[in-house]
Amino acid sequence: CHACSMNRFCLSIQEISGSTYAQRPNKMRDCYCTVNLDQEEVFRTKIVEKSLCPFYGEDFYCEIPRSFRHLSFYIFDRDVFRRDSSIGKVAVKKEDLQKYHGKDTWFQLQPVSADSEVQGKVHLELRLSEVITDSGVINHKLASRVLECQGLPIVNGQCDPYAAVSLLGPSRSDAKKTKVKRKTNNPQFDEVFYFEVTRPLSYTRRQFDVEEEDVDKLALRVDLWNASNLKFGDEFLGGVRRNITTSSFQWYFLLPRENGGKSVKVEDLGSLRLNIVYTEDHVFPTEYYTPLRQLLLHSAKVEPVSASTAHILGEVCREKQEAAIPLVRLFLHCGEIVPFISAIAHAEVNRTQDPNTIFRGNSLTSKCIDETMKLAGMHYLQVTLKPIIDEICTEHKSCEIDPVKLKESENLETNRENLRHYVDRIFNVITTSGVRCPTVMCDIFFSLRESAATRFQVDQDVRYTAVSSFIFLRFFAPAILSPNLFHLRPHHPDPTTSRTLTLISKTIQTLGSLAKSKSANFKESYMAAFYDYFNEQKYADAVKNVSVLVFFPINLRQSVDTLSNILFVLYHLKRSAEVEFMIKRAQGRKRFGMKNFKKRWFRLTNHEFTYHKTKALCSIPIENILAVEKLEEESFKMKNMFQVIQPERALYIQANNCVEARDWIDILTKVSQCNRKRLSTYHPSAYLNGHWLCCKLSADTAPGCTPCTGGLPANIQLDVDGDRETERIYSLFCTYMTKLIKMQEACGSKSVYDGPEQEEYSSFVIDDPQETYKTLKQIVSAVQTLEQQHTKYKRDKEHPIGDKSFQCYIRQQSESSTYSI
Repeated sequence: CHACSMNRFCLSIQEISGSTYAQRPNKMRDCYCTVNLDQEEVFRTKIVEKSLCPFYGEDFYCEIPRSFRHLSFYIFDRDVFRRDSSIGKVAVKKEDLQKYHGKDTWFQLQPVSADSEVQGKVHLELRLSEVITDSGVINHKLASRVLECQGLPIVNGQCDPYAAVSLLGPSRSDAKKTKVKRKTNNPQFDEVFYFEVTRPLSYTRRQFDVEEEDVDKLALRVDLWNASNLKFGDEFLGGVRRNITTSSFQWYFLLPRENGGKSVKVEDLGSLRLNIVYTEDHVFPTEYYTPLRQLLLHSAKVEPVSASTAHILGEVCREKQEAAIPLVRLFLHCGEIVPFISAIAHAEVNRTQDPNTIFRGNSLTSKCIDETMKLAGMHYLQVTLKPIIDEICTEHKSCEIDPVKLKESENLETNRENLRHYVDRIFNVITTSGVRCPTVMCDIFFSLRESAATRFQVDQDVRYTAVSSFIFLRFFAPAILSPNLFHLRPHHPDPTTSRTLTLISKTIQTLGSLAKSKSANFKESYMAAFYDYFNEQKYADAVKNVSVLVFFPINLRQSVDTLSNILFVLYHLKRSAEVEFMIKRAQGRKRFGMKNFKKRWFRLTNHEFTYHKTKALCSIPIENILAVEKLEEESFKMKNMFQVIQPERALYIQANNCVEARDWIDILTKVSQCNRKRLSTYHPSAYLNGHWLCCKLSADTAPGCTPCTGGLPANIQLDVDGDRETERIYSLFCTYMTKLIKMQEACGSKSVYDGPEQEEYSSFVIDDPQETYKTLKQIVSAVQTLEQQHTKYKRDKEHPIGDKSFQCYIRQQSESSTYSI
């Protein structure tokens, strides 16, 4: 079988410590950290001002969209008037990521040098041959062929590479150059260079071994350079140095220049604390996962649900979140999320004794609902909150109501009035947005309400608190507190605005809790005094109304049904109402000229995809999007480009990095998924100079030559790789196999002795020992079968050729257990 390898990582960037810099050690820094795949930035933290030991505490999750050699972290010092200066870096090789998997680790910062920041690889052929001269002397000649390079970095927005080939020896240094290849980071050279390997006149066959030592002293060096028009000279891109004793034909990773770094004391740069979670999934064809997938999807029908495969996964995982993420994605993909959450929620409600604690713990039910809201409700969150959040961040009004933190120039009553105004506005937009709630969330909330009302018939408010606790406390309040994490804002808010959002979030949580004693919810006396403004029945009634509004059946919400469908398709929308700064190509047919490529702000709503410079909008209706696909780099010699295909022509756009390009392709594909005229084929290259570059057809209306990749059947509303999510669940079962065995023992203990559970088994929820034991046997059998397939795949996997980094990676993979499986 052939497995598809998929990678992803989750980063927790914590803090920098010991940053006593060599120059001006007493100067405070405004520091931020960037995350890079090789030299491409994919994430940036907030700026921590005036500190030598900044704390970040930020998490970043990324599906890795391309191959890479190093996961790099750069620390910068912000300069308002000049270019930000780099302080240091941490670079972790891809093959070393498993060493730090899931561990909180301090990394020593290293100096940043342009000569050490390399990426890409080069394809070389070396042949050493004998040549007999006219005088009968036997000499050796070296033929070095530079075929091509891949993945070279983009330097200052361009890459015009050439290769310098040198034969190095004790008393020689012959150098030759290839032609410069313009505007490409994947150049095709295919040039051959010949070098004479000089032999003494006394050379004979008997002296071959002795003379061969002279060859050992020679080496071939290939350096890649970026041709620059600037006065500072060409930029070094990386190099390779190889001995010439044997012929070879293979790829080599480019390496930094020897002694290229500056002489900086490493201990003066400080350390960076990181927690890296790196997983690599080997996903097999779908038929391999059928037994385990069927067990999982059958969970909602198992009686009791605590004996189901999905519930058992939540019991054995160390963190419920581990189980919730792949379970929710798989059940959403298969359209079974509502029955599953309804089943586990009903079981949890029946175990709850106090209605005031319903769904308040970190149970599997709570985590699954949180994850579903995060996926299905992201667009709903953005269209509801983003306008008012933008206004708060723009106005910068002071809302501090803590007398201790109040500045001398501020007035307490004015600040209270500002805060009250913001709370009222946000509360109103939330309580009037229920009709726009996505269908899948409405169905789940309806099930929660019915279970809570049946279990606690005496408490009339429980049917509202069961829902409001999720809507207000777990959905809207966190988004108000950290808008950048929910893509409501592109960057972290400034400290003053962040404080305002914190106070608003606290008030919204209390308003949505429907607690009997509101003031008791606040530890701070100033918050309890401020809440007196909202001790009116109309606020409680509004919370109940929005809880009721999301229970409307679908046929009563036809006015927003189209929007709800779009929201459901946009279940994991990462960017919506605003906006991203990207480069688009003009709609004309001309290829050359700087005016063809322009920076624009792009915006996506549920009706249209627009871009603009200031006020003038260019709009593409969603129904006019026929396909969204990647664009081959060779079209314009530019990376991270994609195309939005319309009936008349295609719009070519360049994203800021590979992660953003993938996100835009995903989300634009989802919003246009149900369009009737969606294309089945497309042109992967651009139409330039009177023909398509891919198929060479001259008609600009010619049908596509390549099948579209983003299309989904009409009955599938979710673009999730179900096989990959099943693979992740299999990996979790493998990781916690010892707990599965313990759970089996617990079932035997309860059924045989019919007495109280042993203390070591008390952490498991087992309502029916026999049914649970039966499910556990099926799980173990399915997991063991998949484990055999993984073992066979690892054993039969072909080893790639290449330099030491390739071989090191393969050796580590074969010696170690599958850390992510």
